[in-house]
Amino acid sequence: MAAEHADEALTASGYIGHHLTFMTKPLGGGAFWTLNVDTLITALILGVVTFGFMRWVVAGATAGVPGRRQAFIELAIEFVNNQVKDIFHHDMKFMAPLALTVFVWVLMMNAMDFLPTDIMAWIYEHLLRLEHWRAVPTADVNTTFALSLSVWLLMIFSAIKVKGLGGWLHEIFCAPFGMVGLSINPLKWIAGALLACANVLFNLIEYVSKPLSHSLRLFGNMYAGEIIFLLLGMWAATGFGGILFSIPLWVGWAIFHILIVVLQAYIFMMLTIVYISMAQEGH
Repeated sequence: MAAEHADEALTASGYIGHHLTFMTKPLGGGAFWTLNVDTLITALILGVVTFGFMRWVVAGATAGVPGRRQAFIELAIEFVNNQVKDIFHHDMKFMAPLALTVFVWVLMMNAMDFLPTDIMAWIYEHLLRLEHWRAVPTADVNTTFALSLSVWLLMIFSAIKVKGLGGWLHEIFCAPFGMVGLSINPLKWIAGALLACANVLFNLIEYVSKPLSHSLRLFGNMYAGEIIFLLLGMWAATGFGGILFSIPLWVGWAIFHILIVVLQAYIFMMLTIVYISMAQEGH
């Protein structure tokens, strides 16, 4: 049995499958409701450490010449504030902290992809006694969907807060194609019902597509990056020649992946701002 397991681990499918297996914990008797423990713990630790560090730097900020840490945090906050000001024209006290939280947290979760895969796998297995552990939370579709659904709920909440429940429902049934005026003509009643159905269908497609595109874009890019790192690592395991070819490719992909990691966090933040801003504007 051990020999079969070793042979499987040497194959491409066994190597990739091992690294892409989550540490799961079933909830209840069924297999559907499960928690990806590695995703949850990694995301939580990154959030606590990152924002704890930012809070520590902000608490010790001085009015004079800032140090390197303070200057870095100020640049990050100023960058996000400028992006929000260019798009969002409502309550900055709510949107700016939200955008900063989304950008920094997604950036840190994406950056976990830079950890050397095989070295970290050895640490997880031999030092932490964990057979499976995936360290990139945004390569888990559950994470990206949870983030996008949170933004989606905030979008609906913001729309109702600004327009009122009646105004939001009126927009659902009457925009973007308008509505038919009141009349005793039964044909106009039929036309009005058909137009309302078209408006609801159009808005339904929009409301469903936003969290789907918001989450799958981030997940797809990070998952693909993880796969490429694994393929390069598997190539390096073929021998000395594989190492010679894979190292420069790994370095080149890692440099290019820096752009992907930052860009995907930026896009996720910008879409968050745009979606909430559009929800607060009337048709």
